[in-house]
Amino acid sequence: MALRIRPGRDSNKDAEGGKMELLKIDVEKCKKDGICAAVCPTAVVRLQGPEGYPRLVPGGERLCIACGHCVSACPHGALDHARVPREACPPVRPELRITPEQAVQFLRSRRSIRLYDDRSVDRATIQKLIEIARYAPTGSNSQLVEWVVFHDLAAIRDLAGKTVDWIRSLLRREPPVPGLPPYLPLISAAWEAGIDAVLRNAPALVIAAAPAEATNGMVDLSLALCYFELAASVLGLGTCWAGILRRGLVESADLRKAAGIPDGYPHFYPMMLGYPKYAYHRLPERKPPKIAWR
Repeated sequence: MALRIRPGRDSNKDAEGGKMELLKIDVEKCKKDGICAAVCPTAVVRLQGPEGYPRLVPGGERLCIACGHCVSACPHGALDHARVPREACPPVRPELRITPEQAVQFLRSRRSIRLYDDRSVDRATIQKLIEIARYAPTGSNSQLVEWVVFHDLAAIRDLAGKTVDWIRSLLRREPPVPGLPPYLPLISAAWEAGIDAVLRNAPALVIAAAPAEATNGMVDLSLALCYFELAASVLGLGTCWAGILRRGLVESADLRKAAGIPDGYPHFYPMMLGYPKYAYHRLPERKPPKIAWR
């Protein structure tokens, strides 16, 4: 079974549908230090008027991207935003900050998991991960990333089987399709032997997608998936980017339909999710970076 999740967007209208004032300033708390104006990405917040309090420039309501920078950067709690209310923006807790050493180990210990145990992943856990992933940055704060969630083994296996069918159709073409990865025949043969080398018998699969209007859509959903997989590791879960399925989705309209990706959504990537069958006890080394300093 697939479940489609579309995060909601806040509105700047009140319950009766009327327009709300976008910015509200507590004049008793405001120090007129201009921090909110300085951090505004679209420069629509300015210190204005004889009192010098922050205000939106003319037309600012239309240009504001509701990123919340102004609310979160004010050290005095003096600014509120109708679409990013201060009460919904919890304060940063210094005691929760991790050390550089902890951050390095956390990031280096992330692994691609291709062997899962038999436990299912409940909806509430997947929902929690998606709620975390929605805080990933998006171009112009568009927040257009949506999710399709498969959490039924039969549905996931069916999708893997359809992917194998697509692989076989490629292998049968005459003349041969140029540039095919050499492992595709192995994936087909493995399926015949009862081995799922496409989705690895993962108990859950998520697909992040973005519509054509998301001009930065592929980057947006990739960042969301990175947040998703890093948060998953904290909950004892493992993930793997499903590249074989991704290629099939790109090339097959039938496969996209089976995966629940609607027309008009050219940006997408699938990710397996489940509880790892084995733990990892060391941090593998990687090639040194190539850096061109300018």
